[in-house]
Amino acid sequence: MPTMSLGDQLKRRKPIVFQHKHHQGEELARNLSTFQLMMFGVGATVGTGVFFVLGEAVPKAGPAVLVSFLIAGLAAGLSALCYAELASAIPVSGSTYSYAYHAMGELVAVVIAGCVLLEYGVATGAVAVGWSGYFNELLSETIGWRLPQALSISPIPGTDGEPTGGLINLPAVVLVLLCMVLLIRGASESARVNAIMVLIKLGVLILFAVIGFTAFDADHFSNFFGKGLAGVSAAAGTIFFSFIGLDAVATAGEEVKNPQKALPRAIIGALAIVSGIYLAVAAAGLAAKPVSFFEDSDNAEAGLALILKEITGNEFWSTILSAGAVISIFSVTLVTLYGQTRILFAIGRDGLIPRKFLEVSPKTMTPTFNTIVVGIVVALIGGFVPSDYLWDTVSIGTLVAFSMVAIGIIVMRRTHPDLERPFRIPGYPVTPILTVLACLYILWGLAAITWVIFGIWIAIVLLFYFFYGRHHATLNTYTDPEEIAEPAGRRLREDEE
Repeated sequence: MPTMSLGDQLKRRKPIVFQHKHHQGEELARNLSTFQLMMFGVGATVGTGVFFVLGEAVPKAGPAVLVSFLIAGLAAGLSALCYAELASAIPVSGSTYSYAYHAMGELVAVVIAGCVLLEYGVATGAVAVGWSGYFNELLSETIGWRLPQALSISPIPGTDGEPTGGLINLPAVVLVLLCMVLLIRGASESARVNAIMVLIKLGVLILFAVIGFTAFDADHFSNFFGKGLAGVSAAAGTIFFSFIGLDAVATAGEEVKNPQKALPRAIIGALAIVSGIYLAVAAAGLAAKPVSFFEDSDNAEAGLALILKEITGNEFWSTILSAGAVISIFSVTLVTLYGQTRILFAIGRDGLIPRKFLEVSPKTMTPTFNTIVVGIVVALIGGFVPSDYLWDTVSIGTLVAFSMVAIGIIVMRRTHPDLERPFRIPGYPVTPILTVLACLYILWGLAAITWVIFGIWIAIVLLFYFFYGRHHATLNTYTDPEEIAEPAGRRLREDEE
């Protein structure tokens, strides 16, 4: 192919071409059902926002954190509709990154790749850190012993600058490595384990809501907007982290049966379940405890379990909740780790990172090398980085990615008007525009340090692209459209029939 200028390279879009033959060693097995995919979304979402983000969000917004949940849920809901249309039209691994490459060009795709890698890598580390607290609480309640502080907390001081006395968050490291091993065994096995854990999680959270409302105190909702609208916006930014599961559904586009129908159904179904559970548990928590309870750092490690203990006066129900949290937060770590590996798989297919990340084990049909690398890096994040540096960093990556999906809808309607779209977003073009505005509102509430971290990370990603990715991109050298084709799923099977 003729030499292309840098400007043309940055703007070029990946053609939408679907495979007509099997690519040995570079394709994933399609064996996930719609229900399993929906459970992936719920598994990655419910748990992060409820089990430990309340302790971060309530101090910012006070009782109005319920409004923050609604704002975050509205933005996520609008984004879910946008995801559903693009996922049905381009049912491939890579999610937001892949959509951006097809719709807006290589430079935008690289920036979005940085966003989603930040989103998934940091999210998995953050969840693992939160899981560690519930694991210690469960040990304390069942055998009367917990890991020493040196082995259960990061050595790096938090935002308060106080020394931690820790060496490594060992439970967080072990959790990530266990999930890594499970993912190496296969996606369908991981999906079955995740579905079981999700059902346990939902049962435990419904139990919490029922018990929490038995201690209802209307005074806990007084001075509802006392923290101001800025506090509501800041809390919404933190909470938005917990809607990452919607994006995780889209990363499984190449491993689900009949993806053009299954992806929209799974995304919208997961959102409906998630939103209802979040509001019920947040309202029950505030009904039972005042804002000051959540502002106390001593209650942050396993807040929901402590609420049940104080309501009931015994440790039985809090032990049940801690056990449910330990089991079910495992599913959050599992799915977000899965999402990270599938994003890298898609980027590797496009040549922007070494093709080693594209290798699939012939035995398990999973990207083994990819999964091991991701597991080790995320285990280091969970073991050594405090959670208060992680929450908002995940939100900014998620919000930028969600905004790009909405913009991608508008662009693709213009550039590919005849593309098959089994699901079409209602209220076009108002819905994608509202999605962008909602995401921008939440981004406005994020702290300055979050923007600094985000800017440094994107600069690193762009440097890697300019020195490596652009020189190795598959679009530089392909001679046959089959070389850049996406796995066809239902389309291929229909052609064969």
